[in-house]
Amino acid sequence: MPQKTLADTLPARETIYVNCGHPMCCKSMKLDIRALIDRLGCDHGSMHDDLVGLFVCSACKAASRDRRQVFFTCIPDYEGQQRARNRDWKPTFEREG
Repeated sequence: MPQKTLADTLPARETIYVNCGHPMCCKSMKLDIRALIDRLGCDHGSMHDDLVGLFVCSACKAASRDRRQVFFTCIPDYEGQQRARNRDWKPTFEREG
């Protein structure tokens, strides 16, 4: 079983981009996690090795460039983490001294 699944990625609100590895292209596209779950199932892995075989750069294919491996960028939900961290924080107006 994969270490991390698409079902884990969706509620974590992580954003995943697929990036072309060809130096003449370097295109990037945000993945629709919900659409991937609908197509592959919620138990499909969301790590690089689980996804790399599924994607090919359409711009490079149209330009007849040699196929290069794609790579992924995962961006955590920093705003949600900050919100959770500050949920219990309350300002105090006491003077230290």
